[in-house]
Amino acid sequence: MAFASLSRDPGFGVYVHWPFCAAKCPYCDFNSHVRHQPVDQERFARAFATELANMRARTGPREVTSVFLGGGTPSLMRPETVGAVLEAIAANWTIADNAEITLEANPSSVEAERFRGYRAAGVNRVSLGVQALNDADLRFLGRLHNVEEALHAIGLAREIFPRLSFDLIYARPGQQPDAWAAELKQAIGYAVDHLSLYQLTIEEGTRFFQLYNAGKFEIPDGEHAAELYAITQEVTAAHGLPAYEISNHAKPGAESRHNLTYWRYGEYVGVGPGAHGRFLEEGTRIVTIAEKLPERWVELVEQQGHGVVGGETLNRSEEADEFLLMGLRLVEGIDLARYEQLSGKSLSSARLSILQGEGLVAPIGNSRLRATPEGMIVLDAVVADLAR
Repeated sequence: MAFASLSRDPGFGVYVHWPFCAAKCPYCDFNSHVRHQPVDQERFARAFATELANMRARTGPREVTSVFLGGGTPSLMRPETVGAVLEAIAANWTIADNAEITLEANPSSVEAERFRGYRAAGVNRVSLGVQALNDADLRFLGRLHNVEEALHAIGLAREIFPRLSFDLIYARPGQQPDAWAAELKQAIGYAVDHLSLYQLTIEEGTRFFQLYNAGKFEIPDGEHAAELYAITQEVTAAHGLPAYEISNHAKPGAESRHNLTYWRYGEYVGVGPGAHGRFLEEGTRIVTIAEKLPERWVELVEQQGHGVVGGETLNRSEEADEFLLMGLRLVEGIDLARYEQLSGKSLSSARLSILQGEGLVAPIGNSRLRATPEGMIVLDAVVADLAR
């Protein structure tokens, strides 16, 4: 099992959202914004510090096991800005000695001096948005870098940071199984310890949504996409980076600690425009949702100490449903006792028996349940059936 070196304690994470990008990718539905005037980074750093202090007042003292600087394009931040944010986190909570501190970076915004500045500020893991290893597909995906720049960024990251991950998107128009297998082997050959491999999906509100519905391009159908998914599992497993989650692959012990906090249904705070958080407040799990528009978020923080504009308190049934949805994404599956603790009931033995018979779920000993590789492909349906 790929988890021998990792405790199954979900940990406590801090997510920081930097909302700015140099350009909006046509497939992206994240909260990202292009600004043609320089961003006032000092003002944003002060706002992050203010909102972090507000979150500390709500969570109480905790030990932070991971920090994730996501976006947007966090590598557009100056190292001084990253340093100020990490100092603010350390001023509010205890940072674990082995805490994972990840920063997302785009190859087009990478400079050696900047990378060394991030490392000096405390970042110990970088996640590069490579997305493809051929220039034609990079252009199609709207990326600002080419393959040469991507390989330069990978080399720098490998040299400067203890840990490196990068993303690739597959099921691109016209992508053939043998070409994807070769691209995957090439990616693994760059000595990364973690890969995030996402199937191209057409999200409402994106440029691709408009183009796809106008018939400007096609993506692989369900059967073709399933074949590409199967190749993804086979190639990564054969080369020492087996899947530990539907879209994530790692050498044993190199799994993303921060993302495991999400999937193991741990607690985390989210700060910054559009950030979400889920943590226990006075014994009850609450959800926080921040204002999406960056300029409005800053104003709210300055006026009231935080930019939270929405959220909810989860009841036991909602917690249990979320636990299922997140945990069954993992190869390690879910702890059945924890499900019963959250929901106050056991999973239906009749439904479990049917799903097992269909080869969609499987027990791990007497205490855990996982989705099979076949179940992973139709996970939403499996979860909906179990949660009834």
